Amino acid sequence: MNRVEGIILDWAGTAVDFGCFAPVNVFIDIFHNAGIDVTMAEAREPMGMLKIDHIRAMLSMPRISSLWEEQYGREFTEADVERLYAEFEPALLASLSEYTNPIPEVLETVQVLRERGIKIGSTTGYTKKMMDIVVPNAKQKGYSPDFLVTPDETDSYGRPYPYMIYRNMEELKLTASWNVIKVGDTVSDIKEGINAGVWSVGVVIGSSEMGLTQEEFTALTEEEKEQSIYTTRQRFIENGADFVIQTMGELPLLMEKLEEMIEAGKKPGAGAEIKMPIA
Repeated sequence: MNRVEGIILDWAGTAVDFGCFAPVNVFIDIFHNAGIDVTMAEAREPMGMLKIDHIRAMLSMPRISSLWEEQYGREFTEADVERLYAEFEPALLASLSEYTNPIPEVLETVQVLRERGIKIGSTTGYTKKMMDIVVPNAKQKGYSPDFLVTPDETDSYGRPYPYMIYRNMEELKLTASWNVIKVGDTVSDIKEGINAGVWSVGVVIGSSEMGLTQEEFTALTEEEKEQSIYTTRQRFIENGADFVIQTMGELPLLMEKLEEMIEAGKKPGAGAEIKMPIA
């Protein structure tokens, strides 16, 4: 079958929570409480990963690791990771319901895709307990994909491992990886798609990678918007994205382009000619 059969979406920063702010603020808070002031950029860098892996990745950053040793006179341990996560989880759960608004153009795009017979799967860096809050709140606001896999269901092997995508493909009965598009807003999403052998697509506006609220983005001048979009797009391309779209509204057009490529025998990651944004 030479057509796109399924699209697998990330959640925060892709489908809901413009700018993916729910977890970022909590990461900053828990490190501050531990005596370590981290930057917004540091808190965002591992975004998309399972959240305990995210904390571990932050502690492994040279600057944060050095500050930890200054603060505690030793390198961080796995017990430190678990203590920080034990503080992170309840704080995030307490605020998650406030960050479930669908990002502009998502609902309309999903409707268009469903009218074309496309199945909508999803993966996330959130745990099942977290998604038990996000899913019903997002559904009340009109967003509900056909299937969801959390890292809990893949033995905590979240992104960049491909297993959540494989579980989606199994459940949705998708026939081949090159008939599947993965869309996400972080480098971890891109790597997840690459490792699964599907078309890996980055979405720019509303992304964690861009890191702006909707109000902040709207307030930018046209020149500032263009620069922010360009910088984010380049980050995705440098990390192997097959395509980059500015908004979810461009996804149906991209799907048509990909179907032409699939019909011509192209495969994900097959050559530099596909490493570019669409107009």
